[in-house]
Amino acid sequence: MGDLNVRNVLILAAIGLVSGAVGGILVEGSHAGVAGSSKLVSDQQLQQDDWLLGASDDAERFRRLQQQLRGFDQPMWEIGERFTRIHDALGRGNYELAVFHWWKIEQTLRNAAMKRPKRAANAEAFFLNGNYQRLRTEFESRDPRRAWAAFEEAKGICQACHHAEQSGFANNQALFELSAPAGYARADNKQ
Repeated sequence: MGDLNVRNVLILAAIGLVSGAVGGILVEGSHAGVAGSSKLVSDQQLQQDDWLLGASDDAERFRRLQQQLRGFDQPMWEIGERFTRIHDALGRGNYELAVFHWWKIEQTLRNAAMKRPKRAANAEAFFLNGNYQRLRTEFESRDPRRAWAAFEEAKGICQACHHAEQSGFANNQALFELSAPAGYARADNKQ
């Protein structure tokens, strides 16, 4: 990493630390004196943005959290974003980054299956039961032919799963137009 990049990372880290400290002080100050009460905050202390603390009880807080965490759509958005990042990483020859995003896709899909158990069977069948590790090995190989072939195969697996979930409409988006460079789409392709 060049000196300029290291300097920029250090500056951003310092800004993050300062922002976190200031934010902690502001949040702590806005809820001062709350710790001793049986209620999280008094009605007078509630602010406009206390959507969670202002709930009448823990059951309502959990209901609100569950609503905010949503179902399968947010994890699918994250998976799509990370899949795009895998394409970018492979294009740069950054196999470590591709593997990192592949690992995060696996974690996100496991969490999504926990939130929506009816979708777990296809998540397991298409991705988690074998395909994940097999394709990870291809990304880890650092061989561009194998890694790009894995990317293309993963794309097909995603599309097949969407079809099995009666969500084939999800396959008609720019994400699935991403492809391996010419000559890298298949592992057995000779150039």
